[in-house]
Order: sequence, then structure tokens, then C-alpha cells
Amino acid sequence: MPPRTAVFFHAHPDDEALLTAGTMAMLAAEGHRVVLVVATAGERGLADIQPGEALGETRLKELYKSAAVLGCARVECLGYGDSGLSPKGGVAEERPDNAFIDADTEEAAKRLADILQEERADLLAIYDPAGGYGHPDHVQVHRVGRRAAEIAGTEIVLEATVNRDPLVRLLKLAGRFYRFPPEFDVRTFESAYSPGEAITHRVNVRRYARQKRASMAAHVSQASGGDTDRTLAVMLKVPGPLYRLVFGTEWYVRRDLPPGARLTHPFGQWPE
Repeated sequence: MPPRTAVFFHAHPDDEALLTAGTMAMLAAEGHRVVLVVATAGERGLADIQPGEALGETRLKELYKSAAVLGCARVECLGYGDSGLSPKGGVAEERPDNAFIDADTEEAAKRLADILQEERADLLAIYDPAGGYGHPDHVQVHRVGRRAAEIAGTEIVLEATVNRDPLVRLLKLAGRFYRFPPEFDVRTFESAYSPGEAITHRVNVRRYARQKRASMAAHVSQASGGDTDRTLAVMLKVPGPLYRLVFGTEWYVRRDLPPGARLTHPFGQWPE
């Protein structure tokens, strides 16, 4: 396959590590150009240091470390404000003036489209319409990303997601033996991400589990904060062989493919 360019658009630093790191590492290893774009610096995330500019700077430094591990050729931050974790970003008075969810969709899409056109991107990865687990900034990534691809004429748009069917079963089973962190509500996953029947891409990234784990580990600030272990910290404690099994597949939905399409590579053609 000749070298191509893939742009991965995420809401905050560390989102790339959780959803698309294996795919990014795989594409880079195959000789493709991988570009990482984040909408915000994640300055309102949970951490042991105070939210604000200092946390945003820290998280961007962690983002660059993660990107280097994954083989990214370029990293960009659009500079919008982190809208926060609460539904709909909380009340407007609690959000920064430039909160991503308050951004004009067309204006934000044009900024992303400029990068897509500059890079002559063949592929854009965003989130599904639910924004994964419903974070308002993630939902905005979907809206902005979709429109940016239309403006730039980017042919392939993949919605990074998770097959929620086995995930819900696994979480319910794990909940019998493990006390999840306070911010981790298993019930939210029953309507989060995408059902298995909607998924078009199942990408095997087990060969790149080391890079994916290192990408997660780069986001030190997001493994701390709160009274118990954060979700990222829990993931990093999973033993190597089990880690490859649990995190060895990354899922995507491509809306312009026919129902029942099943691909194993981001640049794959249907039928394979």
C-alpha cells in the first residue's frame, strides 16, 4: 500500500491513547503519515495539580510524549477551552469563554479542514455521534469532524468507538469483584459507543500493544487525582498478556459502507 495520510481528531490529550493509539502506531509503522489534532488542552480534567493553565501545559507536554511513542509526524492543538466533564459542559458561567462546545461548528470545522487540506489527508478519525461515553467535547468532535471532512473533501471518515456489547458484559462481571472509581459509572456504557452490528472496522493492534501502553503511560497527570485510582491507572495495571487481549482491538464505524461491511484495516477496501 502506498503511503497515505491519516488525521486523528480528539477532544483532549489522552483520548488518543485510549481509543486509537494502536491504529496510529500501526499506520506509522507501515510508513503512513499520522497527524494528531486535539481540540483542547484538557485543562479542566481531574488531576492532582490545580485545573487551569498549568494543567493544560502539562497535558500538552504529555500529548507530545504520547505522539512521539506512536510515531506521529505532526501534532496540533486547536486551542479551544476544555468544556468540563459534566453533562452539556455544566452551566455557561462555569465554562471558559472559548469552551469547545460553545464554538461555532462551521468556524471550528474550517480550522480543522485547513489542516486536512494542507496535509492532503486521505482519512479523518473522529468519534461516533454519542461521543463515546457522552462527554460534550467528544460529541462536538463528531459534529466538527464530520463538517470538516465535507469542506476538505476527505474521502474516508472513521468514527472511533468501542463494541459496547462485550464491554457491558465484561464490566458487569468485573463489577462483582472490583470497586470502580467514583467517576466510572458502568450504567452509562449501556447506551455508549456503538453496538457490534454497526461496527465496520475491527483493527487488530496487538502487535502495537507496547506503544499503546506507553502512550497511556505518557499521560501521568490523568492517572492521578481523586480518592481512588483513575481509570487510566487501572488500565496500566493490567498484566501484559491480558492487556494485549483486552486492548488489542480498536473499533471504527464508516457510515458510507453498506450494512454488514467488515474491514480489518483503516485503508481497507470493501469487500476485502
